[in-house]
Amino acid sequence: MKSANLDTHTTINEFVQEDFRRAGFFEKLGIDSCCGGQKTLAEACRENGLDPENVLHQLDSAVAESAPPEIGQDWSKAALSELVDHIEKTHHVYLKSALPHLTDLIQKVEVPHGKRHPELKELEHLFLLLREDLEPHMMKEERVLFPMIRKLDAGLGAQEFHCGTLQGPIRVMGVEHERVDRLLDKIRKITNDFTLPEDGCTTYSLMLDELKALKADLDIHIQLENDILFPGVLEEEKGPLA
Repeated sequence: MKSANLDTHTTINEFVQEDFRRAGFFEKLGIDSCCGGQKTLAEACRENGLDPENVLHQLDSAVAESAPPEIGQDWSKAALSELVDHIEKTHHVYLKSALPHLTDLIQKVEVPHGKRHPELKELEHLFLLLREDLEPHMMKEERVLFPMIRKLDAGLGAQEFHCGTLQGPIRVMGVEHERVDRLLDKIRKITNDFTLPEDGCTTYSLMLDELKALKADLDIHIQLENDILFPGVLEEEKGPLA
């Protein structure tokens, strides 16, 4: 929630200090919340051709919408198709926005800080590998595996699928999850558990916070699939006992 004294004459720094997540919203609008943070919202919007009142109105709702999804209900009791819908509409939607945004953010931080922090170049490389793994992974789930799971949940047996059973596709997804876990662990270590260095700026801090949020979301996402969805699918494929 915005404090009553925050308006278009408030500086970008003051907005960010009250709720650090706002820095991400400003970044998406092209408003510099780092070196240009001393400007008022009105000044920053004028330079970027934006309506300050409109930006002020959108600020907190945009921050809420950009937050990573939470685990929510006990999904162990949900139907397979319901869980698939949840994963696709929450975790996949979040990743499709967060991955390109973080790619840009990491590059933006590496330019001014790379000489003092050469680990940022390795971070950029690791994140690129993560993105290159996750985007086709989600596409395979949405185009192949999830539709097959929905058919299974609707009462169609394994013989209906061109690949026979779902054990093979699930095994592939599990291997890819392990690779994602390894990359996330390397990212955590290279950022010293997402700790801001002493000379880090606002944008640097934002990058680390968003990386930490991405890891937390992926931990939940992978847990839902590995521990609930995939075992449920394999159990459903066995069918009722004779």
